[in-house]
Amino acid sequence: MANLTRYDPFDLSFEPFDNLFRGFIQPVRFDHQPQQMQLRMDVKESDSAYNVHAEIPGVKKEDIHVAITGKQVSISAEVKKEKEEKDGEKVLRSERYHGKLFRSFTLDQDIDDTAATAKYNDGVLDLTLPKRKGAASKKLNIQ
Repeated sequence: MANLTRYDPFDLSFEPFDNLFRGFIQPVRFDHQPQQMQLRMDVKESDSAYNVHAEIPGVKKEDIHVAITGKQVSISAEVKKEKEEKDGEKVLRSERYHGKLFRSFTLDQDIDDTAATAKYNDGVLDLTLPKRKGAASKKLNIQ
């Protein structure tokens, strides 16, 4: 006589469906597609300013735009990437990527946009964003 077992839908050791959906929701990536560019950055704070170090390789200085509005900083860049490998007159491989990068973030204090500086060298954008000196906050006594 065959042994009867109770079916438990939450039992993970049930073998017929164990590998059915494994890997079903994994992202698909093709090896021959060009990778999209990403804007990677570090933000550091000192007593008087914020320092932003953003990596934007392969972009011309004229194609980078920085906007400061109060506490919000927005960095955008237009990327035009072309790569072509030739052997004589025959094109063996051609890759192109055109697009726009955009990153926006909010800081804790307002930024003095008149004293802010930006430098772009070797694919790295360095921003020095001085904090706006305003009235100190007032602590209220609760009665």
